[in-house]
Amino acid sequence: MKTAICYYSRHHGNTLKVLEAIAEEGEIDLIDVTTRQAVRLETYNCIGFASGVYFGEFHDGVLTFARQYLPQGKPVFFVCTYGGAKGAGTKSLAEIAKEKGCPVLGEFGCKGYDTFGPFRLVGGIARGRPNERDLENARSFYRNLREIYNSEGKK
Repeated sequence: MKTAICYYSRHHGNTLKVLEAIAEEGEIDLIDVTTRQAVRLETYNCIGFASGVYFGEFHDGVLTFARQYLPQGKPVFFVCTYGGAKGAGTKSLAEIAKEKGCPVLGEFGCKGYDTFGPFRLVGGIARGRPNERDLENARSFYRNLREIYNSEGKK
């Protein structure tokens, strides 16, 4: 399953750590949504979107990228990291996917070290995350996605 994961990862690089672990599982291209590049997502079997969760939402750069480049009908999945709570982080992406007729295969989220705003005063929260267990859970999530994709006959 040829997969693209379009992501935004800054601050502590939590999301990128998770994506690099997932990328060990197969033919996966990681696409940083902040770089200017020609993107042809229609050549992929499946498309992921990933970001930290900021005030309950995915980064706006990922949402804008999805609106602009997500082809009609492509299966999608979501990956996020968060300091406090995931909240409704994937809701906006799910709405974009629905508008474009894209089935959502699943979503993965885990804690990530966070020193934003007032958390900086106490040395941050979720220190040491994502950890090895989180990364293995992310790999397992992708293996399961691949099985779902293949079982639906979309090889």
